[in-house]
Amino acid sequence: MAEKPMCVSTQIPDDEDIQQEENIRCLSVLGHFGYECLPLQMMNRATKKGFSFNILCVGETGLGKSTLIDTLFNINLKEKQSSHFYSSVKLKIQTYDLQEGNVPLKLTVVKTVGYGDQINKEDSYQPIVSYIDAQLEAYLQEELKIKRSFVDYHDSRIHVCLYFISPTGHSLKALDILTMKNIDSKVNIIPVIAKADTISTSDIQKFKKKIMNELVSNGIQIYQFPTDDETIAQVNSSMNEQLPFAIVASMDEVKVGKRMVRGRQYPWGVLQVENENHCDFVRLRDMLLSTNMEDLKEQTHTQHYERYRRFKLQEIGFTDVGPDNQPVSFQEIYEAKRQEFYAQCQREEEDLKQKFMLRVKEKEKTFKEAEKEQDKFEHLLRIQEEETIKLEEERRQLEEEIMNFNKMKAEYEALQSQSCTNVKKDKDRKK
Repeated sequence: MAEKPMCVSTQIPDDEDIQQEENIRCLSVLGHFGYECLPLQMMNRATKKGFSFNILCVGETGLGKSTLIDTLFNINLKEKQSSHFYSSVKLKIQTYDLQEGNVPLKLTVVKTVGYGDQINKEDSYQPIVSYIDAQLEAYLQEELKIKRSFVDYHDSRIHVCLYFISPTGHSLKALDILTMKNIDSKVNIIPVIAKADTISTSDIQKFKKKIMNELVSNGIQIYQFPTDDETIAQVNSSMNEQLPFAIVASMDEVKVGKRMVRGRQYPWGVLQVENENHCDFVRLRDMLLSTNMEDLKEQTHTQHYERYRRFKLQEIGFTDVGPDNQPVSFQEIYEAKRQEFYAQCQREEEDLKQKFMLRVKEKEKTFKEAEKEQDKFEHLLRIQEEETIKLEEERRQLEEEIMNFNKMKAEYEALQSQSCTNVKKDKDRKK
């Protein structure tokens, strides 16, 4: 067996980073160790575990989002046509288990429903941003757990956003610019011109240039196919110049000559979906699935997720360096935060005690004033009772006087009546 070179690094002090490359010795391998099979082991394990890919399709109703997914993966989901009468934007999430050869793929497709159908489109992007953030937050929470389970965890972070542009031939809509500006830092955006068969070839090229100029002028960052790998650098570089892709999708098969192809039948001829002279569907499929799927997933993790994670950790006070611009450990930050939180709790507890004592004093003052009012009320009540007793006594005496008066009156009237009777009798005798 031919000898293979092996690089072994010697011990180098930390302050000699500049000379690190020069202090690496190259040794010859005198035998077969077997670690050359490591890539094969990793491939077998990854294949057995399976892969996942999450696609977000953003675009107005009727631009062919479902048809494109069907055509990309050569499946027929048979979905119902969406309505234009939704009061707000919603998201439709569907997960599929696909198999190509011996490679399993868990595909998650998230599509907007009712996007661009409202009169007020100002907040149409909010459900999209909220969903993307929710998936990043779910992964962050799983990462921060004491007992993590990434082996069984389904990563739902969006790996690519296919943004469907209406084939107006003029420019981007205000809603397109607003939405992409709010999600370009959270997800890999690949813009596509939907239903490109409604525009002529010359107008398509002009429309592409207008779109790219508008994206640059508005500071919108779209996904660029990587050119750091020499094996795919030339292809990716040429594909970057083709953005945005002009797409036509169809699952219908039409006859062209002696063969059946996927395409659309028109009176003037057949538009072949997989013909690069007719549309960019094959370019999109190759770039998305065959060439750059792993890079899309890597960019999601190393760029967008790391940005979200850094923002969230900084928001709660974690940092890599201390006030003296020196590196600090997680334990030191945690201890400082714990002391800060304890001091804050002490301050809040003291404030609550003072507020409680103040409230107690106010309540005591209120109770004392209420007691004084109660005493005053009871005094007035006693006076009222005494006055009532006096009035009752006077009323009783007055009633007795009235009874005596009535009795004397009755006796006087009886006496007067008898006197009159006697006088009348005397007069009668004299006659």
